[in-house]
Amino acid sequence: MDQRSKQRKRRSLWAVLTVVLTVVAGGLATALAANNAAPAAPNPNCSLIVPADPLTAQGLATPYQLAATDAGGGPCNEANANQSAFVEAAILTNNGQLTLYDPLVVDQGTQPAAAPVTPQVPAGSTVGLWFGFNGTNLTLQSANGTTALQQGNCVNGTQGSIFGQFSYCNAPAFFQSANQEIQANMLQVPAAGTANDGQPCPTVRDFSVVDQDQSDNVVTHYIATGNGTIAQNNAASKAALQNQNPVDLANGSDNLLLTQFIDPALGCTPWTRPDQSSDGAPSAALPLDELSAAANQQAPIALVPQNDPMVLNNNNQDANKTNLYRQGVDQAAIGGADSGSGATYCQNFFGSANGIQRVFKDMATFQNAPSVDAAMATNLFTFLAMRANQSFTNLNCGGLLNVANPITLTMDGNGVVTAATYTPLGQTPVAAANCTATPTAGAASTPAAAGMSASASASVAPSAAGSASASAAGSATASSAVGNAWSATGPASMAAGAGSTSASAAAPSTAAAGTAPTSAAAAAPPSASSTCTAAASAPAAGNSTGATTPASAMPTATWGGGRGMKHHHHHM
Repeated sequence: MDQRSKQRKRRSLWAVLTVVLTVVAGGLATALAANNAAPAAPNPNCSLIVPADPLTAQGLATPYQLAATDAGGGPCNEANANQSAFVEAAILTNNGQLTLYDPLVVDQGTQPAAAPVTPQVPAGSTVGLWFGFNGTNLTLQSANGTTALQQGNCVNGTQGSIFGQFSYCNAPAFFQSANQEIQANMLQVPAAGTANDGQPCPTVRDFSVVDQDQSDNVVTHYIATGNGTIAQNNAASKAALQNQNPVDLANGSDNLLLTQFIDPALGCTPWTRPDQSSDGAPSAALPLDELSAAANQQAPIALVPQNDPMVLNNNNQDANKTNLYRQGVDQAAIGGADSGSGATYCQNFFGSANGIQRVFKDMATFQNAPSVDAAMATNLFTFLAMRANQSFTNLNCGGLLNVANPITLTMDGNGVVTAATYTPLGQTPVAAANCTATPTAGAASTPAAAGMSASASASVAPSAAGSASASAAGSATASSAVGNAWSATGPASMAAGAGSTSASAAAPSTAAAGTAPTSAAAAAPPSASSTCTAAASAPAAGNSTGATTPASAMPTATWGGGRGMKHHHHHM
């Protein structure tokens, strides 16, 4: 990934997940590698050594090995949630039977904490592989003495420019077989259903779900032991490792955000299939989500645009690289009415009633759902608003549409998003609020603990030239990301991702038609330890940077802990 893309990914929004999750496949309460203290600046660039014959049962059961791409940048350790890499496989028989399997990743030169399960791969099956990463750049490598990448039909990007966190092996062939079996009615994709807001349940191609880099990363979970060894997430591993303080490792992704947070809030059910590596438990997966989106998503349909940071090539748009990415996620190549236009993507994302406006219309529902990361946002609504706010900046939607960022955030003095409002595109959001933190003794996350001053005032929206606080999001030390890396590094490593002493807190006075008014949007008030007062200045519409709200001190790494954060990366 080129340098501009790296910076965008670090500013993306999906944060290092610090909340405890209950793993759907196994019920393991986890803190995502909380036992493993992350280094101050973990190496964001790792390589994944692909075993021989990766599409066979033996290849799937052979652990992948994680190593530093450049040893000079420091080691890469799978148990460090800022550097964890993940592999997800789908196995499709020639009569429509579809199962999942999560090949294991271990540190180079080490052994698994428990023996991997050997999957069943019936003769004639088509196997696809997808990769996710909680760092910045994951480079695939063939194991010594093998041609594993050629054997697996693996795609890491285009010549000289990898995607970044995402890659795949044999995915186009898998999707071709799957779509043929769907057409022959051998493989049935369930209907998405209707959400509790009366609208269709969203998919990963819904503009209310996507972010700056949709369709990246996976749903795989592993178990990490206290000494840093890794095992698959199944009952046998948990039983064997119960005395070794096992924790869960997860890859923050759009897919996990949709299936474990958004779907439950909206009363929707994702498509799942048995996971052979996890006792046959039903699991969602990237290929299932993409097939479901292809079958169910109604217009406008979000397809990877040419301004997605992962498909840029040396800072430039590259239709060939975009098409290579799309092939890996079952999306049609650019052509005809679909030019991969970033401006069209931004317009649908922020101007369509089926885009982020849906999140604001469903604010009350999402406010009652848990935050993906309580150290960054108070509930699911504020998290999704925060993620979209930064996606607007990272996609340069302000420059493409010549409008101000329609989403403004209110944060408490500790950098936690407490409220958000939406202003229709083309209208000018008004003053931001200034919030001053008053740390309480023993607080889990104070500005001081995060390297911030004890009194962190929220800056007002930047001018067209950009305010000093806006540089916070561009810091290479940011520990957050839109939609991805979920780690338990804790609020201290996240609250001031860029070392900034300011936290943004904008609050437009107008809301989009059909959304709750500003007063309702602020229903989740700043914390009791903060004092907010209205400021006098307002951002200028048409800011070429697209940054109406200052880049906040919240960690915004790309979907992964070490990148500063994702998406999603967040991500998710």
